[in-house]
Amino acid sequence: MRPTEQLHIQLLEALSQLTKLRPEWRLGQTVANLATTAGRMDAGGVWDLEDEEALLAARTLIAQYSQIDSNVAAPDAVPDGNRQTDSAPHTAFAGGDGR
Repeated sequence: MRPTEQLHIQLLEALSQLTKLRPEWRLGQTVANLATTAGRMDAGGVWDLEDEEALLAARTLIAQYSQIDSNVAAPDAVPDGNRQTDSAPHTAFAGGDGR
């Protein structure tokens, strides 16, 4: 298998895992959130996003939302003043209206 193919498989697996963590995100939102997490804030950010950047961003979001979900699943483990209560994306593309 070529390295590019392996990278694509890893990226698709990460997207699948991220979709399980954030099922409310549409696919376009997910891709836009990857670009934003990778620091691609300009209008062509999604277009210019490299596969390696997307994979790293996906892993970052997976870690972030796995942490949030584990805190929600075990609220007694987090002091009340520090509890994460919102599950809204923390990126520019997934604002209050879900878009």
